[in-house]
Amino acid sequence: MPEHRTDQASPEQDAVQARLTISAGLFVALFISTVSLAGIGARYLAYGDVDLIHSYLILFFTSNLLVCYWEICLFFRRDYVELRTGYWRERRRMTGRSPARDLFATRVPLPRILSPTLWADVWAAYCQYDDSYSDRRTYGFNVDIANGFFTPVPTLVLYAAYTVDCLPALYVGILGAMLFWQWAYVTSVYWVSFFVAKRQSHISLGEVYFFILTLNAYWVLSALLGLYVSIRLIVDGNYSVLGF
Repeated sequence: MPEHRTDQASPEQDAVQARLTISAGLFVALFISTVSLAGIGARYLAYGDVDLIHSYLILFFTSNLLVCYWEICLFFRRDYVELRTGYWRERRRMTGRSPARDLFATRVPLPRILSPTLWADVWAAYCQYDDSYSDRRTYGFNVDIANGFFTPVPTLVLYAAYTVDCLPALYVGILGAMLFWQWAYVTSVYWVSFFVAKRQSHISLGEVYFFILTLNAYWVLSALLGLYVSIRLIVDGNYSVLGF
């Protein structure tokens, strides 16, 4: 019987774990700040300086790594996202509050902080602004899954190379040019697909500006900056554009 398992947590342990919680939003902030500062700090320890372009792109790489995990969760919990979308729609109707705010204010037990089900809920909440993520046939759904599976490794390579100059600038520039171009292109096409499908008609103008335009503009503008850096790495043959 389950109650006789020797590895079962005691009631006291369960109570302690229940008290050890963190809000989803605070975890996101801590992850992004910690991983970003690790890269910035590593550069400072190695070279004794801090570069603005390097710091900004390290922040972008860190953000992408987190979003990649969410996108992988979207793939493995796609059925859950489709079901959970209805929950957030009803909750929004009853409370009038933003699903995104409610989700990131949720207190999560520390042992569950990396739960794929928890982070798949990001997409169910986002479906209140763009319901394409509850439909696996859409462009947005599939392109984000592709980003989640295929960009973490090159992102980590660029993170390391930009920080400690560990690879030839030419190769890093070529890799960066390919990666940043696809980020700029696919995000721009996402914008087009959103407005062509007239999904903006179901949400407020403020939600269009923040959730669709502003959040995705971060990806486009960061990618354009990264594309410039990549071209300079190729043309210059060194890391001078990053302050080395």
